[in-house]
Amino acid sequence: MDSRPNNPNQLKNTTFISALWIVFAFIISFFLLLIIGLLSYSDIGTLFNVLNQPEFYFALQFTLKTSLLATIFATITALPCGYLLARYKLPGSALLDTLLDMPIVLPPLVSGIALLIFFGPFLGKHLAQAGINIVFTPLGVIVAQWFIATPFAIKTFKQSFASIDQRMEKVARTLGFSPPMVFLKVTLPLAKNGLMSGIMMAWSRAMGEFGATAMLAGITRMKTETLSVAVFLNMSIGDIKFAISTAIVMLFIALVLLIILKMVLRNEVQV
Repeated sequence: MDSRPNNPNQLKNTTFISALWIVFAFIISFFLLLIIGLLSYSDIGTLFNVLNQPEFYFALQFTLKTSLLATIFATITALPCGYLLARYKLPGSALLDTLLDMPIVLPPLVSGIALLIFFGPFLGKHLAQAGINIVFTPLGVIVAQWFIATPFAIKTFKQSFASIDQRMEKVARTLGFSPPMVFLKVTLPLAKNGLMSGIMMAWSRAMGEFGATAMLAGITRMKTETLSVAVFLNMSIGDIKFAISTAIVMLFIALVLLIILKMVLRNEVQV
């Protein structure tokens, strides 16, 4: 018995869905082959040998410390920005939104040049008088990571706040809650899934930052050496084994962060 669809529309739908599956399978295969290709250029012995080197430990600890601090600052600054953009019709809101998206649009090297000029010739003398040195220092790494990661947090926070049913907040106000209490007790808990997603995205972006960091903080081994910088430095001198092993560690960290985020969000949805 012929089981093929007789309806032309049904045939078109079947063809359309098949095309979607083909594209989906291609993308999944491509990404998977990229990971396999990276892993194939290293082995367990080489990986453990690199992991035992002082340079790798410095880069790993330095990256975790600076990216965590940058993410904390990004969260603190992105919360009010995301909330105001989601709840208020600000004059020139399109321009303000575009301005906050600037670090996403600009190449990281251009962002780094802008930061270098701002904290160097433009503001450097005043900061130096206050005992603050940002250019070519570890503090510059945190500033660059914060600058690049914050717009991602703002966009996610904005979408999260905009999706909240404001009737819940109005009910809380009628029960005597002050605006700060409404924000802390109602708004933040309702938006926590989106906030967690934004924080994890900002952290992932901060950990992988290279261009702006290189321009503002410099590329100095064992001083401003993040994992991304370590990959670049060792590739530039031909130490491919170290560079690939470090890249594999960065890939593993990124996968773990994404898996944790998806598991947490899935559990929240089920609850």
